[in-house]
Amino acid sequence: MDGAQAHRRGETLRRRLTEPWATALLYAALAVILSAVGLTGLWRDLSLLAERPSPWWTLATALPAAATVLLKRRAPRVGLALAVLVCVADVLVLGGLVPLLVVLEQLHAVTVVRSVRERRTVLYWIAGTLAAIVLSIIALFGNLVLAVMIGLQLGALLGMTFWYANSVAQSRELVTLYRQRAEDLARLAELDRAVAVRHERERMASELHDIVAGHVSAVAIRSEAALTQSGACTDDLSPAALFSAERTALRAVRDSSLHAHEALRSMVTVLRAGTAPEAAPLGRAQLPDLVCEARRSGLRVELDDTWSGALPAAVDHGIARVVQEGLANSAKHNAGAEVLVRIAEHSGRVQVSVVSRGGHPLPHPELRGSGIGLQLLEERVRTLGGTFTAGAEVDGWSISALLPEKGTT
Repeated sequence: MDGAQAHRRGETLRRRLTEPWATALLYAALAVILSAVGLTGLWRDLSLLAERPSPWWTLATALPAAATVLLKRRAPRVGLALAVLVCVADVLVLGGLVPLLVVLEQLHAVTVVRSVRERRTVLYWIAGTLAAIVLSIIALFGNLVLAVMIGLQLGALLGMTFWYANSVAQSRELVTLYRQRAEDLARLAELDRAVAVRHERERMASELHDIVAGHVSAVAIRSEAALTQSGACTDDLSPAALFSAERTALRAVRDSSLHAHEALRSMVTVLRAGTAPEAAPLGRAQLPDLVCEARRSGLRVELDDTWSGALPAAVDHGIARVVQEGLANSAKHNAGAEVLVRIAEHSGRVQVSVVSRGGHPLPHPELRGSGIGLQLLEERVRTLGGTFTAGAEVDGWSISALLPEKGTT
């Protein structure tokens, strides 16, 4: 805590010392000290006075020069122009040091806030000013050596000031660039997170539709079948046969309810723990079970699987999903239909079709489809590199998919 407090105090002190008024007071105090020790007449060879004035006269230009520092933030160009005028007057009369230091201070203030192109312009102005000073000294005093020496000294001072200000400006630009990049990366990360969340929601919706919707629909269909049998005329059925049919329907309702409950519990486990439970993947091996479940829902299903040979896991799963969705739609919208499930070779590809005929929609309960199942199924098939079609036909409904034998990566 003491270290942090010391750091904050140091930062506060640094900010206060860099304030224009503090810098102006510092130059004013330096001018008084230099006058007191007699450090004046640095530009004696350029002075227009015949005799050397009192050192205290340097305050006449040093203090106005120090006052121009107050403009280095609000109007740095104006401050630099005023400082240059005061410095020229000081060089030609008194030869003090503070006005030159103030010019360097104002040059730094002007350069550090400029853009790259504007800083290049400032450098051109510095070079032009140095050339003008050297030529002016040669023209006024006829001393080439003096002009070269003064030009080198001023060039070193002005060049070092420009270099330092340019380095500070570049550092600030790099900091701004890195901050922008960090913000861009943060925005990209947020977009990636949103896309990941959207994909996960779509995946969860697909899983819920694939696993739960079929079972819940089967519960409604089988319950309706049991109610229909109970309310129907029993002239053709003995009480024992009717009782057996009702028990069979109720048993099917119970099984579908348990399957739906297990599926929901698995999905909740995924949401809470973030890991999917181990389960046998759906594939062609489960097609007889799917057909059996569809028959328990009142469909008359025939499975015709003539494909021979192994298939990739993705294609195998896609075939089972097409059959599962086709049977579920037949049970919901075409009750009692004859359904033909066919898996065969077609032009070197696997063709899967589910065609239902002769059924009828249940009057109650009315099971309206949202179409999400077919949309998800079409996306799955197209991802595998196949084609998908579904729609009504004469006296029925059909779903067909053509999948590549090896799938796509």
